[in-house]
Amino acid sequence: MSAEDFILNAELREDQGKGASRRLRHANKVPGIIYGAGKEAVAISVAHNELFHHLEHEAFYSHVLEIKIGKKTEKGILKDLQRHPAKPLLLHFDILRVKAGEKLKTKVPVHFINEDTCVGVKAGGVVSHNVTELEIECLPKNLPEYIEVDLANVEIGHAVHLSELQLPTGVELVNHGELDAAHDQPVASVNEPKKVVVEDDAPEAPAEVPVGDEGKEEEAGEE
Repeated sequence: MSAEDFILNAELREDQGKGASRRLRHANKVPGIIYGAGKEAVAISVAHNELFHHLEHEAFYSHVLEIKIGKKTEKGILKDLQRHPAKPLLLHFDILRVKAGEKLKTKVPVHFINEDTCVGVKAGGVVSHNVTELEIECLPKNLPEYIEVDLANVEIGHAVHLSELQLPTGVELVNHGELDAAHDQPVASVNEPKKVVVEDDAPEAPAEVPVGDEGKEEEAGEE
């Protein structure tokens, strides 16, 4: 787990609306909003290059961020991000405030480890990843950057289920109830490789009759 801190240097947005947001983007800034924790929502903006650089780190998406707005500092997590559909441009972002003693819900990525040394893979099996992220609930101080799934001992025909995950201290899965048979979905599985069946569509050649035999049949007929 990385201990890197992410700091966003933000400015308050006085003007709002589509026109104001468009002007900010022309000035290489990204409009955003910070909300939650029982406080009023605040419109802010961040330099495009600064935010773009942070987004290159996977941990940024599941990390408690420091947002500096003038002389004040707020803490929150990235809750939503809008990108341009065709260009490498950021259009808008949402930050959800967090409080030290208040649990938060968010999604974190899943990291699969020991896949190359997996028992099932060594026996010829193929790993299938059923999920790429999990929704969790925890205090801000316990927020993990990712959840590890160890595949070392998974055999062919077996899977790692939600109930088998080793979650960090203070972290719980969201919306999975008591993880009974109906909710205990597989996170990853090792399956038999698919067999490719090659069909020969060429027509069979007709059986050949030896020339000598044909001659004998004709001679028999003449007699």
